[in-house]
Amino acid sequence: MQRMTKQRQAVFEELTRVPDFRSAQQIFEDLHLQGHRVGLATVYRNLQTLAEDRRVDVLRSTEGEALYRICESDEHHHHLVCRVCGHAEEIAQSQIESWVSEIAASHGFSEVSHSMDLFGVCANCSASPQ
Repeated sequence: MQRMTKQRQAVFEELTRVPDFRSAQQIFEDLHLQGHRVGLATVYRNLQTLAEDRRVDVLRSTEGEALYRICESDEHHHHLVCRVCGHAEEIAQSQIESWVSEIAASHGFSEVSHSMDLFGVCANCSASPQ
């Protein structure tokens, strides 16, 4: 685990302030609005370090952009993310794990790692008129 620099602490604290996944650009803009003087490349670098240290979760949006959020669980988990508002729920290990093992074994693979993010529309967004 790498040491927490002033810039890394600012990025980490910004992620603790918001509950949903955020892009590096959104984090950068929010930090600047709060008066932090940090470059976009520094934000990206610190997000990568926090992800490597497993302090933040990373997923790819439907457009392929990396999105970040504070990791709520130390356990292996997946995410269910609203395509409309970005709200995310962590999904604990379940049938997904056995399905992944079955698929891997049926193709002769072992030591398989995976990341699964499911995208849909949350109950709040489904209930509100579009």
